[in-house]
Amino acid sequence: MKHLIIFYFLMTALWAEHNYTNALIKESSPYLQQHAHNPVNWYPWGKEALEKAKREHKLIFLSIGYSTCHWCHVMEEESFSNEAVAALLNRDYVSIKVDREVYPQIDKKYQQLYMKIYNKRGGWPLTVFMSPEAKVFHLATYIPAEEGYGSKGLMQMLPYFAKYYRFEEKHFDKTLQIAEQSSSGLKLKNDTAVISRFLKEANQVFDAENGGFAKRPKFPEASKLAVLLDIYSLNGSKEAFYMAERTLNKMAKGGIYDQIGGGFFRYTTDSAWQIPHFEKMLYTNAELVSVYVKMYRTIKNQRYRSVAEESIAQMEKNFMQKGVYFSASDADSDGEEGGYFIYRYSEIKKDLKHKGWKLRDIEVLLAYMGIEEDGNIDGDFSQPHISVDKVPKKLNEFKSYLRSVRVKRHFPFVDKKINTAWNAMMVKALFTASKMDDKYLSLAQKRLDALLGLMYQNATLYHQTLLGKPPVQKALLEDYAFLIDTLISAYERTYSAQYLQLAETLTGEAIQKFYKQKQWFLSDDDINALADFDDRYYTSALSVMLSDMIRLTSLTANLKYHAIAKESMANLGGALEKNPLMSPSLLNVFLRLKKGDIIIHANKKKLLDVQEKIDDIKYPFVLSKAEEGNEYLACRDTMCFAHDNNISKLIEKINKAVQ
Repeated sequence: MKHLIIFYFLMTALWAEHNYTNALIKESSPYLQQHAHNPVNWYPWGKEALEKAKREHKLIFLSIGYSTCHWCHVMEEESFSNEAVAALLNRDYVSIKVDREVYPQIDKKYQQLYMKIYNKRGGWPLTVFMSPEAKVFHLATYIPAEEGYGSKGLMQMLPYFAKYYRFEEKHFDKTLQIAEQSSSGLKLKNDTAVISRFLKEANQVFDAENGGFAKRPKFPEASKLAVLLDIYSLNGSKEAFYMAERTLNKMAKGGIYDQIGGGFFRYTTDSAWQIPHFEKMLYTNAELVSVYVKMYRTIKNQRYRSVAEESIAQMEKNFMQKGVYFSASDADSDGEEGGYFIYRYSEIKKDLKHKGWKLRDIEVLLAYMGIEEDGNIDGDFSQPHISVDKVPKKLNEFKSYLRSVRVKRHFPFVDKKINTAWNAMMVKALFTASKMDDKYLSLAQKRLDALLGLMYQNATLYHQTLLGKPPVQKALLEDYAFLIDTLISAYERTYSAQYLQLAETLTGEAIQKFYKQKQWFLSDDDINALADFDDRYYTSALSVMLSDMIRLTSLTANLKYHAIAKESMANLGGALEKNPLMSPSLLNVFLRLKKGDIIIHANKKKLLDVQEKIDDIKYPFVLSKAEEGNEYLACRDTMCFAHDNNISKLIEKINKAVQ
């Protein structure tokens, strides 16, 4: 009896902390766990929820977000913790929560529909209203609880839709006016014309003062910057170089870059890269590291090298554990957006004077870092940025001091999901950084081995998991595409055959799983989400997959890959004609197909000896393959055109061939 009483009190204490618990309590996703104690009767995506809606003739309320999304937090606090809103949802709807990082194919499917309806991109949270048969009749992003922000509130929308469905059920299908998904082929043939059109459209939206390709909000758009640098390498376009360099320079000096801790925030809400949305994403930093390395190798500006090195260090410090990387860190700290990262002028000045710093030095350093007396972001708080060009003498000591101030604060929440695609991006960034410094090569190999050990088990690739838990969700197209991309990069830096063999194995699996009836799908399931070429948040998995297949053809002579890549471009590549700015990585694939790869063959030792010289070749589509032989051999497609014992002379012949 005594044990029963103790058990009763223990259970009472555990449940007393939360008034509500729903079906999300059984899920491992950090985002779903954040909603497990809402008064809303949430269900995870799956048959149970979808069949319940049909059986009970209830509408479906689908909410898609992720754990470090600021406006997802706002909607959770305003609406999903609101008992009045929850009562409406529980009465008339089956409510489903989706973590877009666990199910990117579901998110992509409904983001594509949003784009078709509103002719603009959506975002998160994404709110989807559906019939009991899961047919969409209304799409929105953030919706307030009460009317505001130019939108009807959930308190008005929820009963309206439910009432309309109850009284107009016979005619309800007539309201389901979502456009059908369609795809179109590529008709553009001339690469010069395609480049000209891309540059013209980029220039029309380019911010000449601040860099970037929008007014606000402003995203880094790494794939756009990368293709601009490739165009510069191909034809010396000063226009392409200017847009890329201007943007990278402004971001490196701006508030979007964490000047004190390193690494990039996801985007800014202003045009001058000053006011960030403070979440840091693994994929944002991974892709930008590669671009900054590329720019550093182009013009040898030390700032770009420092940005790449500091960003890697930030990911290693705050995102890495047991050899793999977490997904993201939140914008909020101690309940305040950006609270971990911003500074108050008066506090710093007073503290440094107390420590014996000279007043003149303090003022120069504060001015250099853009920490203003009246603040520049929130009240009298400032987000550091580089506001003058002359570097102060005690800058390193000042940054160390500012880091010491942060140590006393709480680092934002970290989403500890291990995502295969995003980890692969970061590992590729390390292989790319090894072109700048050899020390990153061994680190890249260690991180790749850890990723494969965790997420590629018993010849099965998985999408995501949490450390300490075995992965169960099978890999998606993006996991295959980005991992294959990284394996090719690993081979290009080490010439270890195992990397190339695994890349081939995974490519065969990807074609079998995701390429059906001449269409590419994001997942091998009944969601049927078509892959597209949109590069807005990170590079399109489909573009990466096509690039993988073209490069593997060059490295393995398996013409099947090349045929599927060309077929895919012919059937689906119309996005390049319709809106090339939305799909810059597709332009890179097109140019690779048109211009062709150059493959340098030699034995492994000879290639490792001259790797730096190969890296310096300006032509962007150069690969190298380890084979037996005493000479260096240069080939393209199915023919070889030059050979020499001297790599410098061979490179001269390559440069002449690609002019």
